[in-house]
Amino acid sequence: MVYITSGLLTALLDVAADRDPESVTIALDVMPADELDADLPADASVFTDMYLPETGQSLTAVFGMDLSTPGAAGRFVSHPGGNLALTKADDLHEVVFVAIPPYDDDSVAAFDRSGEELPFETVDAEPPHGSLEDPS
Repeated sequence: MVYITSGLLTALLDVAADRDPESVTIALDVMPADELDADLPADASVFTDMYLPETGQSLTAVFGMDLSTPGAAGRFVSHPGGNLALTKADDLHEVVFVAIPPYDDDSVAAFDRSGEELPFETVDAEPPHGSLEDPS
């Protein structure tokens, strides 16, 4: 089972709808379920965070790869053409969420890197709020 917070899924679908008819790809990260206030298996990981797609575009343009985003546990991609499947053109990760128009909860699916659909569940929990540490 793959878990994603409802807030993150809503934000991802909003970005995809805003970018339509262009596709979007967004790196995703997870948090251990025991750090969330949710009734989930303790050893589960939950997708909670995303890295904005514009981050580091100049680095990507120069080096041809995304050097600005740390290793991501998963990926979200939109397919404006309506293909709710993993394609060879998608950035492959252990888990890839694919969304199609109309970009609602019923138009998204999760896949493993081989293209097999994975069951996923939205979790009504928020990750703990972090703060930037003072470098002084």
